[in-house]
Amino acid sequence: MKRPTILDIARAAGVSKGAVSFALNGRPGVSEQTRARVKAVAEQLGWEAGGAARTLSDGRAGAVGLVVGRHPDVLDAEPFFMTLIAGIQRELGTGPASLLLRVAEDRENEPAIYRQWYAEHRVDGILLVDLLTGDPRPDVLAELGLPAVVLGGPLGRPELPSVWIDDSAAIGAVLEHFAALGHRRVLRVAGPERLAHTQARSAVFAEAATRAGIPAWTVHADYTEAGGATTARRALRWRPPPTAMLFDNDVMAVAALGVAHALGVSVPGELSVIAWDDSVLCRLARPALTAVRRPIGEYGALAVSVLRRLIDGRDVAADTRTSAAVQLVHRASTAPPRPCHASQVV
Repeated sequence: MKRPTILDIARAAGVSKGAVSFALNGRPGVSEQTRARVKAVAEQLGWEAGGAARTLSDGRAGAVGLVVGRHPDVLDAEPFFMTLIAGIQRELGTGPASLLLRVAEDRENEPAIYRQWYAEHRVDGILLVDLLTGDPRPDVLAELGLPAVVLGGPLGRPELPSVWIDDSAAIGAVLEHFAALGHRRVLRVAGPERLAHTQARSAVFAEAATRAGIPAWTVHADYTEAGGATTARRALRWRPPPTAMLFDNDVMAVAALGVAHALGVSVPGELSVIAWDDSVLCRLARPALTAVRRPIGEYGALAVSVLRRLIDGRDVAADTRTSAAVQLVHRASTAPPRPCHASQVV
């Protein structure tokens, strides 16, 4: 479904490109009869009002779209998306395109957003985040003919290119760190299970735990402060409780520190904590959090670069991995465990 350009409309209406521009923008310079004919042809070709007239000259909207399907409480506190958007914007700053951002907590609304953007000529392509199992969004974008790049993978789907960060080495480093300290009960608090990247990370975590010889479990939360706190409180009431916990984002990890303090559980003496995606929250927490540092800004910039090539009709690899290193940053929240007395956890 190719968008009509000013040349397409001009040819079909039998007028000049200038006349089309005048007619569609309500400017003087054409007769009312010509204006009516141009508008009728534009409607027949699928053009709808709302897109800037300048985009008709080459069919480009000059923008890429990003819909973030997260709860506002997560976006309000979690640095991940702000860092990602900063990387996206830095890359967009090297060209004429801009970022069109929408927050849609209800994922059912996303296809309607894409259809609206397409109908109004608002975007040239989509950055697709938080892919789900059985996700309907790729089919919607394919139907519309909107180029799209998934942030996550590898997917191995040539029709839907992805950019991704290899988490396997970082997960292995986390579990090796816990094993070297002497931890034998490790809990990972992951994001929502329906997210494809959560499932992929869970599989790698289980394999790495087996290699390290550590009993390890994964439970799921929602990335929010409340979700992290509730899950940590429940886990610390286990008999026996975990001696080490890995959280899939920094917000949940910081919330867990507060819960441990309230329950009289010493961090790192009785509980070691590691956060996924290092941030200022990890550095300011007390104790400062050991964290996995990933190249989030570079990740966003790479996604834009691949999407630009796709929009331009150039060859794009099915999967493109970031070259920047992922590393485990050691701080004060991890140490060898000492027994946690049951009387301390209530």
